Amino acid sequence: MTVPHAPSERTRLKRYHWLAAYDRATIDAIIDAALVCHVGYVHEGTPIVTPTCHWRLDDYIYWHGSSASRMLRNQATGVPVCVSITHLDGVAFSRAAFDHNILYRSVMAFGKTELVEGAEKEAALAAFVNRLAPGLWDYARPPTEQEWKASKVIRMKLDEVSAKVAAGLPEEDEADMALDLWAGHVPVRMVTGDPVPDPKLREGIEMPDFVRDFRI
Repeated sequence: MTVPHAPSERTRLKRYHWLAAYDRATIDAIIDAALVCHVGYVHEGTPIVTPTCHWRLDDYIYWHGSSASRMLRNQATGVPVCVSITHLDGVAFSRAAFDHNILYRSVMAFGKTELVEGAEKEAALAAFVNRLAPGLWDYARPPTEQEWKASKVIRMKLDEVSAKVAAGLPEEDEADMALDLWAGHVPVRMVTGDPVPDPKLREGIEMPDFVRDFRI
């Protein structure tokens, strides 16, 4: 089987290059498993990194926000950005302090933004809402015309993207492994709790299945 190569020099992992993954199956899984990404861009000569909700449709990663947002106004013009996503999967404890580490899955993507408009914008937002909870878009009140105008949708094509996955424990020297010191890892996971109804919710309104069954 042919191992995919880095799509560009700036996505090629140089430090711990053996942790690199360039195949789209790994990259898409990391993107789809996250609810938040960080978008880096330059505005008026100043570097800015903004956390935001994202979603993926085929070869594009999308995000949205207020039309009044500085980030969205800037990116609607089509600007270079860097999008990053990280999942913390565990903390590794080694015998030597130098070898302590974390277990993680991450993606970094470079590209240029595009403004999404019209019917494509509506379809993208519906996909975003249903990604949070399948069926939510049809359940909720549809957006008003003013709400449509108040929202912008941005996307970036996933052409220049790579993943880095640290799933195993760090390698240790044989001398350190002979020490009477504990080594291993502690898994870290995000979990969901029980749904909490709005205190102002009227009696008799049943909780929908997509809320009752919601999991991350």
